[in-house]
Amino acid sequence: MQLQTPEQVKQRLRNEGKTLKQFAADHGFNYVEVCRVMNGTIKGHRGRGHLIAVTLGLKVPGTSA
Repeated sequence: MQLQTPEQVKQRLRNEGKTLKQFAADHGFNYVEVCRVMNGTIKGHRGRGHLIAVTLGLKVPGTSA
């Protein structure tokens, strides 16, 4: 999977007919945490935030940058 920007992720979800809330539910994530990762409030350097960022396609697995 190619890395995407938050805007590209939003567009991809729109194209799939999904919302961030549906994405969160489908993957067992907290909706508020997903929103915070998308908005940049949670940087996703480690832990659950990183896992969310990787699943969204914002980060490569195993990287903290």
